[in-house]
Amino acid sequence: MNVDLFDFDLPPERIALRPASPRDAARMLVVDGATMRDRVASDLPRELRAGDLLVFNDTRVIPAQLEGTRGDAKIGATLHKREGPRRWRAFVRNARRLREGDAIDFGNGVSAIASDRGEDGSFALDFAGDEPVELLLERCGRMPLPPYIASKRATDARDADDYQTMFADEPGAVAAPTAALHFTPELMAALDQAGIGHVTLTLHVGAGTFLPVKADDTDDHKMHAEWGRIDGATADRINATRAAGGRVIAVGTTSLRLIESACDEDGRVRPFEGDTAIFITPGVPIRGIDGLMTNFHLPRSTLFMLVSALMGLDVMQKAYAHAIESGYRFYSYGDASLLLPAKG
Repeated sequence: MNVDLFDFDLPPERIALRPASPRDAARMLVVDGATMRDRVASDLPRELRAGDLLVFNDTRVIPAQLEGTRGDAKIGATLHKREGPRRWRAFVRNARRLREGDAIDFGNGVSAIASDRGEDGSFALDFAGDEPVELLLERCGRMPLPPYIASKRATDARDADDYQTMFADEPGAVAAPTAALHFTPELMAALDQAGIGHVTLTLHVGAGTFLPVKADDTDDHKMHAEWGRIDGATADRINATRAAGGRVIAVGTTSLRLIESACDEDGRVRPFEGDTAIFITPGVPIRGIDGLMTNFHLPRSTLFMLVSALMGLDVMQKAYAHAIESGYRFYSYGDASLLLPAKG
């Protein structure tokens, strides 16, 4: 499909630089078939039904943004995928000053050797020493805010909490599964009281999620792989919910993408562990979920293509036009949408 079909104009002031406080006070646009309702995140128990199941991503964001030097050259690195116990694949700023075999000093006793330059300009970084890499990153890294926020303000101490969900447990992501940022213990208690269940899976979100689609046609775009896991108990719970007539609502595009990666043609979810580079565009069937809670995404992005596959491009164009006109806040720290596709 032509990527221009997924373009729209977004006023810069619609980009949220801080999350709502409290988190469940964020606005939520409910798109139910072709109808729309303006709500807030705390209304979610009244928008779902007893027997429905929410699926959260329990990945935890690591301080994956690094600043270092190679000789007199400043080198920036954004880790985006673990390739071994001490090796991470990284997008590199000022990569023209870096060669395979060069050592990068990130300060505080942390260094890495660059190797295996990829076609996309990325490098593998092998961290020196015996300490776990996670401890090294705590010393020298900072929270990797998305570029559309980081270009407008500096990362600060608030982001260490603001950019983690309440479900964050498994370290390894370099971007938050931001739809879950809207959840609080109070909202979870209300959902539980309403008979709405929840489970977790793990998808370590990579920095590739922020890369623009540079191709003119979606067929020519290459997705970066991310590692994920759905255990047997979670797969069984998802399948049992649908068999009993309940709906499976993915919280975030990351949860949806992993479920679809683990789903067979009959819509049954199997246990899964490994990499996925699934790319969902209109025309690609979505079999494993019945709804999606997600934030508002970038123009021409793979995520806007995904929600258009779920709801229909025309429906999402109208929903985003309404959101822009009505002052909804966009992107990672922005407001939410609850997408419930029409039957069939």
